[in-house]
Amino acid sequence: MKKIFVLVMAVCAISFTSCGNKNAQQAEAADAETEMVAGDVDLENATADLAAQLEAGDVNKLQEAIEAAKAKVAELLQQNPELAQQYLTKVQDFLKENTEKIKAVVGDNAVVQTAVSTLVETPAESIISNLQQTLGTVEQAAQDKANEAAQAAQDKANEVKEAAEQKVDEAKQKAAEKANEKVNEAADKLLKGTGLK
Repeated sequence: MKKIFVLVMAVCAISFTSCGNKNAQQAEAADAETEMVAGDVDLENATADLAAQLEAGDVNKLQEAIEAAKAKVAELLQQNPELAQQYLTKVQDFLKENTEKIKAVVGDNAVVQTAVSTLVETPAESIISNLQQTLGTVEQAAQDKANEAAQAAQDKANEVKEAAEQKVDEAKQKAAEKANEKVNEAADKLLKGTGLK
C-alpha cells in the first residue's frame, strides 16, 4: 500500500513540475510576443508625427517631431537595438522621400536643416553606435556619481564612528582619572587616619 502511495505521489510531482515548466514557457512566449507587437506599433508610428508636422508646415513642430524621433531611437536602443535601427531607418527613409517638402517648410532655419541633413546623411549604424557610446558614457557617469556618493556616505559614517569612539575613550579616561583621584583621596585619608602620613 505504501509503495502505491509513493508511486502516486511521484507521478503527481512529475505532472506538477511539467505544468510549471509549461506555464513558464508560455509566459516567456507571451512576453516576447508583447514586445514584438509593441515594436511593430513603434515602427508603424515612427513617421506619423513627422508626416503630420510636415503637412501642417510648422517648422518648430517639425523640429520637435525630429527630436522626439531621436529620443525614441535612444529609448528603443536601451531595450532592443535591432528595433532601434529599424525605427531609425524608417525615419531616415521618410526624411529622404520628403526632402523637397521639408526644404519648403524649413526654409532658412539652419538648426532644423542641420538636424535633418545629419539624420539623412549619416548611416544608421553610425548614429546607433554614437548613441550607444553616449548612453554608455551617461550610465558610467551615473555609476561614478553613485559610487562617489556611497564613498562620501561611508567616509562620513567612519568620521562619526571615530568621533564617537574618541568621545568614549575620553569618557573612559576621565572616569579612570576620577577613580584614581578617589582611590588616592581614600588612601590619603587612610594613611592620615592611621598616623602614617
